[in-house]
Formats: sequence, structure tokens, C-alpha cells
Amino acid sequence: MDFSLSDEQEMLKESIADFMEREVKPDRVTRLYQHEDGFHAGLFRTAAQSGWLGMCIPEEYGGAGGSIMDCAVAFEEFGRGPLPAPVFTAGILSPLLVLHGGSEAQKKELLPRMCNGEVLATLAVSDSGMAWGPEMVESELADSGDGYVLNGTKQFVQDGFPANLYIVAARLKGEVALALVERDRAGVTARQHGDLLSSVAEVAFENVRLPQSALLSGGWDTIENALEQALPVLCAFQVGACQQIFDITVDYSRERIAFGQPIGRFQRVQDHIVELADHMDAARWITYETIWKLETGQAARGYVHEAKAAASDGYFQVVNYAHKVWAGPGTAMDHPLMAHHIASRILYQYLGDPAYHKRKMMDALFPV
Repeated sequence: MDFSLSDEQEMLKESIADFMEREVKPDRVTRLYQHEDGFHAGLFRTAAQSGWLGMCIPEEYGGAGGSIMDCAVAFEEFGRGPLPAPVFTAGILSPLLVLHGGSEAQKKELLPRMCNGEVLATLAVSDSGMAWGPEMVESELADSGDGYVLNGTKQFVQDGFPANLYIVAARLKGEVALALVERDRAGVTARQHGDLLSSVAEVAFENVRLPQSALLSGGWDTIENALEQALPVLCAFQVGACQQIFDITVDYSRERIAFGQPIGRFQRVQDHIVELADHMDAARWITYETIWKLETGQAARGYVHEAKAAASDGYFQVVNYAHKVWAGPGTAMDHPLMAHHIASRILYQYLGDPAYHKRKMMDALFPV
């Protein structure tokens, strides 16, 4: 396996790293998560203008035509912030859903607008809770003759408050279907949860009338196919977050003096940093092995699930071990660790928790 970056990928990495250092200050990110909706419109516009949305979408539809590895390089740097903008939901997952499930007319109409930031779309799946899977889809699509009527409430929609388009999973004659629902349609309401769930919203659909052209094809299979490409990119975001936490925690262990010496000399502090590094490395290596398999045309679905499990659990645990090193100062809401604390908890559940993906990994590796 060759994980080295091309010259173009190195340039992309450096340009985004410069942007993050200049524009995404750690204390600013924490304030956004605490007091606003986990979304910064200016940073999202910059991402769109820089061509960082729809990076994996073909050029014919307005994207950059990049590889999954190109996206991972960018998102590892975004994760260091973590960047408070819906670059994954609106710039990776939603365009891939349209690419896999859309008609040619839908692709030509929507994908260029997703790539330039005009359409900020997000996926809305689970109705009753934060669990994941087709069994969590309870909203109903009823055939009205000339279209459909949608009813249901999605409790936890990532980036649901700033979104202007929802890709909604609902039951149509008992099967999971995907419908494109504009935010401004009559009967659509969104309520931001706030606090530690600031980037998550409850979105309700009450007798929302939709045209026949609102449906994507493929249902749950379209979600699975899009996630096979999208999840490794999300994992790279979490890997970048882990690396940033590792860097600032190691620096702190060298600078913080207790009993006349840096705390990094104490065995217990070293133990915490070693645990942190172990979780970070596990997430990193399975993420990039998965991307390598995808880009070399190998069967990778089991690896995708393993990567999501390792990266979500790794980010969660890296934050926990960093807190043990930072202790009291790391719990202040203006501390850079707290933005990662919030993001790690949200992403732990997002698109399936580690237990779900471990089960799916086993199903893929050992089919009945």
C-alpha cells in the first residue's frame, strides 16, 4: 500500500492548512458550537468558492472530479478545527446521494448548485432516535395521484437547521424511498436543538406535497452506495481531529509544570497520551487502507464499516484521554478541546454508531 501524497494533494493539504490556521481559530469554533448553530456561513462560502464542495463529483456536473483520497486529504485538515461548516453533509454525502440515485435531469439541475454552495442539502433518515438503519425510517410517503404527500418527523438531522434542501428517507408502499424536499415548502419546519447538539435539528414534515420528480431512485441501496464513498471521507475528518488533539495535548504536557517539572514526565500522563495515540493510529491506518482498497477497485464495504467504527470510537476516546491530561482547564467552554468534545459525541452516532458498523462489517466479511 502506498499512502504517499501526490504533488497536487500536498498543495491541497497546505492550502487548507493555511486557511484553517488563519480563519478557524479554536476559541471561535467553540463559541460557534456553544452559542450559535454550529454553522458559519462565511466559512461555508469560502469552501464553496475554493472548490472544496463536491470534490468527488465529476466535472461535467460542476464538481472537481477528484478522488476519494483527494477528499480525505482535505477533510483531514478540516477535522483539525473542527471546521464549523456543513462541508461533509452538503459537499460530500448529499452530492453523492444525487449522483447515485438521481436521474440525469436531477443531476444536471442539482449537482452544480450543490458544488457552488447554492444548495445546502442534508440527509434525514431516522424518525424516533439517533440509531441508524432502514428500520429507523418511519415517515410516510403517500401517492396522491399526481405526486406524493410526506408526513413524519426526523428527530436528529445533522446540519438540518441551515439546510435548504432535505434528502428524506420515507416509507412508500412499505419500502424505503428518498425524496428531495425544499426547506421552503409548505408544511416543513426545522427546530435547532442547541447546546451540545447545536449542529443537529428536528425537522418535521406535515402534509408536504411533492411532485413525482422529487424522488430519487434506489431507496436504501442508494444510501449504502453513497456511504461506501462518503464514510471514509468522514473518517479522515475524525483522524484530523485526533491528530490536532494529540498535538495540543503533547505540547501541553511539555509546558505545564507541576511539582517542579513538566507533567509529561509523570507515568500516568504518559499512559494517557499513549492511549490517545493508539486510538488515533488505529483510526488513521484503517481509514487510509480502506481508501486504498476503494481506489484500487477492491471489495471494500466491510473495511468501510470497520473504518467508521474505529474512527468514531477513536475520536470519542482520544477526547476522553486528552481530558485526563488537561484536567480542569480542558473543560472550559472557550478551550479548544471542547469543540472536539462536542463534535466527537455527535459524530459517534452520526450515520451509525460503532456497534452498528461492527455488525455490518461482520455481515460483509462473512455473508450468510
